[in-house]
Amino acid sequence: MNEYDLIVLGGGTGNIVASAAADEGLDVALVERDRLGGTCLNRGCNPSKKLIHRASVVETVQQANSLGIDAAVNDIAFADIVDDVISSVTDEADRKAEDAREHEHITFYQTEGRFVDERTVAVATDDGDAELTAENVVLAGGSRPLVPDSIDGTDEVSFLTSDQALRLDERPDRLVVVGGGYIAVEMAHFFGAMGTEVAIVGRGDVLVAREDRDVAEHLTDVYAENYELRLGYSVTALAADGDETVVEAESEDGETVELRGDEVLLATGRQPSSDRWNVAAAEIDTDEKGFVETDDYLRTSVDGVWAIGDIAGNYMFKHSGDKEAEYVVENVVHGCRAEVAYPGMAHAVFGSPQVASLGETEEELDDGADYAVGTYAYDDTALGSALHNDGGFAKVIVGSDGAVLGCHIVGPHASILIHEVSTAVAADADAKTIAETIHVHPALSEVVQGAFREVRDVAPSGI
Repeated sequence: MNEYDLIVLGGGTGNIVASAAADEGLDVALVERDRLGGTCLNRGCNPSKKLIHRASVVETVQQANSLGIDAAVNDIAFADIVDDVISSVTDEADRKAEDAREHEHITFYQTEGRFVDERTVAVATDDGDAELTAENVVLAGGSRPLVPDSIDGTDEVSFLTSDQALRLDERPDRLVVVGGGYIAVEMAHFFGAMGTEVAIVGRGDVLVAREDRDVAEHLTDVYAENYELRLGYSVTALAADGDETVVEAESEDGETVELRGDEVLLATGRQPSSDRWNVAAAEIDTDEKGFVETDDYLRTSVDGVWAIGDIAGNYMFKHSGDKEAEYVVENVVHGCRAEVAYPGMAHAVFGSPQVASLGETEEELDDGADYAVGTYAYDDTALGSALHNDGGFAKVIVGSDGAVLGCHIVGPHASILIHEVSTAVAADADAKTIAETIHVHPALSEVVQGAFREVRDVAPSGI
């Protein structure tokens, strides 16, 4: 039995905890079956956004003529683009692994790991199986693409998940995307800009249905102009037909539709990897979807076992997981008892247009809630009107006491603009404060200020 001060399971967000603990002199076992950096670095946020940036550059060039600039996209070196992105994230993951192996207080097990008891984990090594134990275990085991059991043929027909879609060395001519969430929206933007014909089939009546309804409807309308959308359909089966894959889908009233593509991407959500870590052997409680249940301090049902990141399911964002890692470092390494909080938590969808959101949507508010809504269009600002913004806007929801209940933005640089509101909320600022804050003119942030000015009615803007 190999004893450590701390075992960290998962080398994504968990790597933050492992390195912080090791720097404090604790002997740490870090277990990761794949490359360090986890999903975000290797198969998620980092490569996808690097690829999407290339797509956005293509889109900008294609729109240049509308600004009186003669420009055209003559060729796209798809394989080179993907290779450049994947090489960069692989190099970073390798650097992390080298740093872990060289740290005197970290033992890096790049292998499968599974609970065999409450705080005991079995790993495979070159010398055979070994068991690791520690007084504290941090489970940062992540999530993986969900492949629904309801779709027939997934065990017989090849398909892509987001893991493979980011690493293709050949651009598909036609891609069928199954799902209507953020992965579907982002991947449609990337492949569409690269020159792929894209079709999206999803169960909801809008894309990104978890966003505020006004925002979701707007994005859906824009995507309908650029891609084939089949919304309100549940995919029932995949089948092979020569070099094509046939996607069969059915609506609630029994109407069927068939789509064909040389590649199919299942973007149907993600599931926690608690089963792969065999949390049942440690008697760690999970919910009906397999997410590990935690308390306000990120403790699980088992004494000495903590959980953070996707596997805990509090939020499934890298930035929330990193915040949870900070709390676990305080609670486990420094012996504090700090309750986890997510002040100003926001998220973004990097499609075209971008979407960013904070707080509640209007649909999530309780019936009878006392609130006001303010909206402001990009076209109503000097800089926003100069951008190709597809009619984008900011929408804010403000309580009767001035509290910011929600902020939702759809349009260029939404992922940046939301941080003004995120910072304000984290600092307990109210809507009037944001509305009256002097903004640089004609910066794009006036879109956000305009929405708050409308709802708070605080400053004259002329005729």
